[in-house]
Amino acid sequence: MSASGGTKAIVAALAANLAIAVAKFVAFLFSGSSSMLAESVHSVADSGNQGLLLLGGKKAQREATPQHPFGYGRERYIYAFLVSIVLFTVGGMFAIYEGYEKIHDPHPIESWYWPVGVLVFAVIAEGFSFRTAIKESNETRGSQSWGQFIKSAKAPELPVVLLEDLGALVGLVLALLGVGLALITDDGVWDGIGTLCIGTLLIVIAVVLALETKSLLLGESAGTAEVEKIKAALVDGDTVTGVIHMRTLHLGPEELLVAAKIAVQHDDTATEVANAINAAEARIRASVPIARVIYLEPDIYNPDAAKADGR
Repeated sequence: MSASGGTKAIVAALAANLAIAVAKFVAFLFSGSSSMLAESVHSVADSGNQGLLLLGGKKAQREATPQHPFGYGRERYIYAFLVSIVLFTVGGMFAIYEGYEKIHDPHPIESWYWPVGVLVFAVIAEGFSFRTAIKESNETRGSQSWGQFIKSAKAPELPVVLLEDLGALVGLVLALLGVGLALITDDGVWDGIGTLCIGTLLIVIAVVLALETKSLLLGESAGTAEVEKIKAALVDGDTVTGVIHMRTLHLGPEELLVAAKIAVQHDDTATEVANAINAAEARIRASVPIARVIYLEPDIYNPDAAKADGR
């Protein structure tokens, strides 16, 4: 996985979540707080998710085979989709169930200082992880808003870690509110309500992640900026006079397929066309380095045919 895959952010999140999970479980054992149990399972799920992202990055580096001639770059999308499933089932649904049980059978929180102290520690640790993810994302986000970045990012790891960390921080605030209200009112129902809110939050985040990674799995084109760079690189104004139509497809976060029909002069020789195609491929790779698989078809420009093709 390249640096753009956010390996540093994943490792930071993994380290934080493992430490937090242990602390939350200890706090649950001493306090009996359902919010703490839900948050413990949440942190365990997040730790597993970071492991899945690292595994997906490792598997994506395998060389292409005759059975998979375009390589394994999409492994990263598959494992990111698995993260959304884990977050939905292990994190969200468990919290919903635990909150429901606590509301129907409330009991007071014991040793209140354990959950409060651990939650404060968890906020600090998650804040560090979230800060790392933001810093890594800013290196590739450019002028995009955060919503645009999450929607358009071709490398799934950073959006996943960002949303997980954001969900973790909000979940911790909800847990603090639930525990705090339960202590103030001496009514364990508030602890259950906080747990239900945590579960709902995790399910919403899981659905957003699933929708975004589904789009990547189906196959997304290059971004608008990359498409314009490729078109500009194709035309040399001499042999290649225009782009009749073009398709792009991400084979992985850092591997792009380009297929284009290009217009050439009707009196060019085969040697001139072949040399022009080789030169165009070189220009594309220089302009957009992730364009690694390129197929160019020379043709004589025909306005009617181009219009019928819809390009």
